[in-house]
Amino acid sequence: MPNQPAERPPNALPSPQTVERGIERRARASYDGTLGAWGDDELVVEAPLSLRIAGEPLVTTMRTPGDDEALALGFLLAEGLIRGVRDVGTLTHCGRPDDEGWGNTLEITAGPGFVLDPEALETSRRGTLVSASCGVCGRRSIDDLMRRIPRGATGPSLDPRILVGAPETLRRAQPAFARTGALHAAGVVDGAGTLRALAEDVGRHNAVDKVVGRLLQAEALDPGLVLVVSGRTSFEIVQKAAMAGFAAVVAVSGPSTLAVDLAERAGIVLCGFARDGRMNVYTHGERLQAA
Repeated sequence: MPNQPAERPPNALPSPQTVERGIERRARASYDGTLGAWGDDELVVEAPLSLRIAGEPLVTTMRTPGDDEALALGFLLAEGLIRGVRDVGTLTHCGRPDDEGWGNTLEITAGPGFVLDPEALETSRRGTLVSASCGVCGRRSIDDLMRRIPRGATGPSLDPRILVGAPETLRRAQPAFARTGALHAAGVVDGAGTLRALAEDVGRHNAVDKVVGRLLQAEALDPGLVLVVSGRTSFEIVQKAAMAGFAAVVAVSGPSTLAVDLAERAGIVLCGFARDGRMNVYTHGERLQAA
C-alpha cells in the first residue's frame, strides 16, 4: 500500500503565509559614493484589507497579505465581538482570484447560533483607514477600549530568563524579515520558552492580531502564554494581549504610559527593552521567579 501523506494533527498551526503572499520584487539601485547598476530587491507588500460583516464594512487596515483570516479573528477577539473561533462561521475573500484587487476584502459571517452584538459592532466600526502604524485611528473614544478590559486577577509566576530571551527566539524565526528587513513580528512563547506561534506584518497591531488569530484557529490560546513583539508596546498591543488572556508582554523597545497603566490594571507582566540578557520590568514584577 503506498504511503499516505501525513495529516496535520488537530490544533496544529499551519505555516504563516507571509512569505508566499507578502513579498514582491521591485527595481533598485545601490549608492555607495556613486549610483550602481539597477537590479531588483525583495520588498514587503503593503495593501488594504477591508473586513465586512453581512455586507457592511467594519474596518479597513493596511496590512501585509497573508494569514488574512487569522488577522480577522484576532481583530474580532480584541474588539470583544467574539469569544472564540466557533463564534465565526465563514471567512471568505470576496470575488474571484483573477479579479483585480482580489484578496483585499474579507466577508465574515457569524457561527451557528451566535449573534454579533450590534452595539459592539458600531463601537468597533472605524470610518477611517487604519494605517500600518496605527490601530486605534477612527475610534470614537479610548474609553470604549478601557471599559472592555476587566481588572485582572493574579496571574501565574514566570521565569524571567524565558522572558528576556524571548525576543531573540522571535528574531531567529522571522522568515520574511530575513528577506526584506521591513516587517514587524509578533510571537507567542510558553512557560518553557518554546515558540508556539509567529506572525509577521508591516503593521505591529496586525502582527499581533494574526498571531492571536492563528492560535484561535488551532484552539490553542491557553492561559499563561507570553506575547513577544518586535517593536515598542502601545496601548493597543496591551489591550489585544489582555483580551487574548496573555500572562505577559515582552518587547524589544519601550512601552507608552498608557500601555503601562493598562498592563497594571489587566494583571499583565509588561517588559521592555529586552535584549542582550537585560530588560526593564514595568508591571507585576512580583510574579517573576527564576526556576
